[in-house]
Amino acid sequence: MLLLAAVAVQLWSVYAPVSPAQPTFAGEDKIAHALLFGVPVAIAWAARLRPRLVTALMVLHAPVSELVQHYLLPHRSGDPRDVVADLIGVLVAVLVGRTGARLVGREPARW
Repeated sequence: MLLLAAVAVQLWSVYAPVSPAQPTFAGEDKIAHALLFGVPVAIAWAARLRPRLVTALMVLHAPVSELVQHYLLPHRSGDPRDVVADLIGVLVAVLVGRTGARLVGREPARW
């Protein structure tokens, strides 16, 4: 259920017709992107909820979401740096999720 909530927040944030919030400090947008893509991946790895599938979907979704923003959402723009932030979030999340699984006494999912 937590994974579905994280994905729902991500989809709303990425595909809202206008940006959900104006940044309050430099780099906030990139942090938000990393979290939006990383949190679902970390949850999937920690809870062993099809982690490889979730990771693959997020890696594919990162560039697609920016293309959709650029070409289909008139008040949004695509940014290749956002894709990089998304992918960094995914990478960090895999590491965090695998570590989290170990901390709660589970064998982390294998690649």
